[in-house]
Amino acid sequence: MSGGDMVPGPQLVDKTALVCIIILFLLFLVALVGNGLIIMALGSEWLLQRTLLPCDKLLVSLGASRFCLQWVVISKNIYIFLNPTAFPYNPVFQLLAVQWDFWNSATLWFSTWLSVFYCVKIATFTHPVFLWLKRNVSGLVPWMLLSSLGFSTFTTILFFIGNHRMYQNYLKKGLQPWNVTRNAVRTYERFCLFPLRIVTWTVPTVIFIVGTVLLITSLGRHTKKVFFSISGFHSSSAQAHIKALLAFISFAIFFTSSFLSLVLTASGMFPFGEFWFWIWQTVIYLGTAIHPLILLLSNRRLRALLGRGCSSAHGAS
Repeated sequence: MSGGDMVPGPQLVDKTALVCIIILFLLFLVALVGNGLIIMALGSEWLLQRTLLPCDKLLVSLGASRFCLQWVVISKNIYIFLNPTAFPYNPVFQLLAVQWDFWNSATLWFSTWLSVFYCVKIATFTHPVFLWLKRNVSGLVPWMLLSSLGFSTFTTILFFIGNHRMYQNYLKKGLQPWNVTRNAVRTYERFCLFPLRIVTWTVPTVIFIVGTVLLITSLGRHTKKVFFSISGFHSSSAQAHIKALLAFISFAIFFTSSFLSLVLTASGMFPFGEFWFWIWQTVIYLGTAIHPLILLLSNRRLRALLGRGCSSAHGAS
């Protein structure tokens, strides 16, 4: 199963957990709408112009992966509540886990490459390697997208093999009840699947953090210079730099908190149904719900594309 999976169990959901479930469901709806609007805006631009800017290709890929991830999570939650005692490695769960693993990994990698792209394009470092990247990063975007899909497919295959092996072992033991096989399953998860997940999640996270720290450092220095210039805080340049800085900081916070929540959930520290389980589930998907709204509110060009797309659709109708 994946780190965001909800392992079935016999526990009853208390009132506080129910509140978290409701909040989680609302986050799913917000994420679907926010990412759907990004896909609509950039998709309409792609259809009209037959091309997209490199950063927009990364944005629409990230929005699409998040959109698909939300539908997988909703489907999984519905199945779990309808079948609370089902073995967590049965064929239905394996099918859902394959989709979750792929789209979760793709979301991590698309987010990582987006931070790298912005870092290279916006930061003002003078190292020769950095200058070479600044000249060529736009041409590397297709390779970023292909590598994201390649890494996601590879890790998904590895997780599927582990999940399928768990189910085969379950069949060999004569379909024993879940409360009998729980300890053996969690031992296998902790010593086999969990280290694999940590490695595959940590690699893009480290790249993301390095790129984001470099970007925020460079942007912070430039903002400080603009702030102490003659025009000062009230200049349009200073306001733009501050908004960009806050947007990237929020992106980094959401990404990091989501990664930590994935790790805590995958570690099995908070069993299904407990209050803290639902808290971490909420944190995992908070970024996928809030970050698209931040993009829509802070990116004037994205709002303009969305408005033009809506006007075209209205005119066609």
